[in-house]
Amino acid sequence: MPALSPPGWVLAALVAEALVGYPAWLQRWLPHPVVAVGAALDGLERRWNRPTRSAGARKALGVAAVAVLAGTAIAVGGGLDRVLKAQAWGFPVWVAIATVGLAQKSLHQHVTAVERPLAESDLGLARSAVGRIVGRDVERLDASGVSAAAIESLAESFSDGIVAPAFWLLAGGLAGLFAYKVVNTADSMIGHLGPRYRAFGWAAARTDDLMNLIPARLAGALIALAGVGGWRVMVRDAPRHASPNAGWPEAAMAGALRLQLGGPAAYDGEILERPRFGAGRAAGPGDVRRSLSIYRRACVLLWSMLAVGALLWRV
Repeated sequence: MPALSPPGWVLAALVAEALVGYPAWLQRWLPHPVVAVGAALDGLERRWNRPTRSAGARKALGVAAVAVLAGTAIAVGGGLDRVLKAQAWGFPVWVAIATVGLAQKSLHQHVTAVERPLAESDLGLARSAVGRIVGRDVERLDASGVSAAAIESLAESFSDGIVAPAFWLLAGGLAGLFAYKVVNTADSMIGHLGPRYRAFGWAAARTDDLMNLIPARLAGALIALAGVGGWRVMVRDAPRHASPNAGWPEAAMAGALRLQLGGPAAYDGEILERPRFGAGRAAGPGDVRRSLSIYRRACVLLWSMLAVGALLWRV
């Protein structure tokens, strides 16, 4: 086994994922593991979240669903950790597995796919691209709306797609990473306030909130550091968000770019009143490129923190 500390292992996984990502050819041959998690959760939801059951029963079964899936993830991840870290050949395999839970490369690619058509004034293609990474209705968004949606998604996904998985990978190895990905996937699928999921998805939403408490604030701090600003806006505006976590990276990005983000957005034809972050001008196409630059620097800062941690671990 290489003489690397836990921060060194996580740093290696982040660097490898940034370089390779999850290649399209591999995706065709082996769908991303999150697909399997989603299928398992969908099966449990259809069997357990029946409208004939009481709200209390569906809430309890939602707790059981999260416990079953997260428990399985912890058992599988913990077993892999023990085996791989005990073998001389285990390091590259561990790193390869860990990259599956990280999203630096794919996030950059998805937001770049929005930025490029915006720069070429191809609003239709930009709407199509941003529709792949946000849940809001995009058909009527103007260039400013598309830009804001891309920037907001970039900031939030930096937290729950990169910083949080890396945090739990450091804290709990592959078991921590797998558990986080299961909970985060469950939250995205059933952690909603609509009538169907309000009871059954309660456990997924609350567990995701808990697991993102530290990572979201760390992500906001990294964005503010990378953007050389945004601290005041982050601290002032982040608590306005309905989520205890999502506002931190978004408000930090708004402050760093000196923009106003958030505000009303349409979801399934209905306008949702969202809080506003920052007090600057509206976002424009050029701001998407600026946000990507901040994002890249924030990733490097995260790497640097782990590198320092790896050095201090050996002292």
